[in-house]
Amino acid sequence: MQRRLGKWAVVASAALLAVAGTTAAGPPEATAAITATVNGSTTYQPIDGFGFSEHFGRADIMRGSQGLPAQKQREILDLLLNRTTGAGLSILRLGIDSGIQPTDPGGPNATPEYVWDRQDKGQVWLAQQARAYGVTRFYADAWTAPGYMKTNGTDANGGTLCGLSGATCASGDWRRAYANFLVQYAKFYGQEGIGITDLGFTNEPDWTATYDSMRLTPAQAVEFTKVLGPIAHSAGYKVACCDSFGWNQQKSYTSAIEADATARNLVATHTGHTYASRVDGPLPTRKRTWMSEWSPDGTAWNENWDDGSGYDGFTVAAAVHDALTKGNTSGYVYWYGASVGATRGLIQMDGANYRVSKRLWAIANYSRFVRPGATRIAATSPDADLRLSAFRNTDGTLTVVALNAGTGAQQVSYRLQNTGITTGTATPYLTNGSNSMAGQAAVPVSGGALTATVPARSLVTYTIKR
Repeated sequence: MQRRLGKWAVVASAALLAVAGTTAAGPPEATAAITATVNGSTTYQPIDGFGFSEHFGRADIMRGSQGLPAQKQREILDLLLNRTTGAGLSILRLGIDSGIQPTDPGGPNATPEYVWDRQDKGQVWLAQQARAYGVTRFYADAWTAPGYMKTNGTDANGGTLCGLSGATCASGDWRRAYANFLVQYAKFYGQEGIGITDLGFTNEPDWTATYDSMRLTPAQAVEFTKVLGPIAHSAGYKVACCDSFGWNQQKSYTSAIEADATARNLVATHTGHTYASRVDGPLPTRKRTWMSEWSPDGTAWNENWDDGSGYDGFTVAAAVHDALTKGNTSGYVYWYGASVGATRGLIQMDGANYRVSKRLWAIANYSRFVRPGATRIAATSPDADLRLSAFRNTDGTLTVVALNAGTGAQQVSYRLQNTGITTGTATPYLTNGSNSMAGQAAVPVSGGALTATVPARSLVTYTIKR
């Protein structure tokens, strides 16, 4: 997507006795200590990962098409993908356009005339780079079917896939041809050493854009799922649907799929965006769910942490927290990792240079430490301004993320129940106006508890190990 709606907010935490991020008058006084509880016996959703996209040619810009030198390319890749110094993002969302079959082969039953340039506007290069960093989750999603397969005859401005109920075209029924088109795209990536894991056939089907877009009702999405699903599954790909432009709007698509016994078994992951409506609860399914695209509305490039603009780092941190704890999402995929101009991306590319927004570190405080395969567990706080989430990773480490939305520092005693950790250390990583995931002094864990202070309007991640 290229236009955007919506706003949000958030916070976090830091070290044992000292508070980072002081003012000229000294550090703020912590409010009275509270006790928070992390309980490993209460489990929620599994975590698939956190990700980004570089669709619409952004990958090509990152590769240097507008003058970004190789060293700067590597630095941006490190910021997005490195698990030690960067965000360690683990999902790459690829945008499918009509490039592999740009012209009508002569009808839906004609032999397809596919074209593969091994570049895909830089996305192949980016996927190969991501794989080298350890990424194994690749979500390929189409904004539209090729225009000649649609009722309006063009890639842009909506239109519907010919052959679906209510979409009769003189050219015939293109449903199966479109399903084959999508699977062929994934197979081309396989030839380049990239295993597409998740395949989507629609992006914002309830929004007509002046660029690539295609309209589908929930009933039409169910209908096409039953065409694509068997073809995709036989080729080894999971089907994702439906990337509605709002979380509440996605509920209609998810409900329709769940109500159909065949479609229900063909969709592995339900995906929704949060432009038109934010995450206010889970989608109506027991399948995995992803917040699969969002960036906050804004009119200028913004590098700040907490300026009240609604598109700063704090806003993004709050959005991630809500998606994980209110929506029980297994995946969180931001829109652009790096873009140009007045972008709400995590990084702004500008010719031979780039700049980094605090939005990157807002996501990194989650993505670097909450790894694919983790499980969210219970975390509760008596202070509504202290927004907590906790995760058990497959390597046995525990990650607790604290977002302090309050205006004062908060001292917290964390009680670790049923986590298997009674002694050890907790290393805090602090993000706020003065820090970008800065490591703090280790905090001892004793008797299944640790005590630390979370600075005002800050985000702190504790990685806890025995």
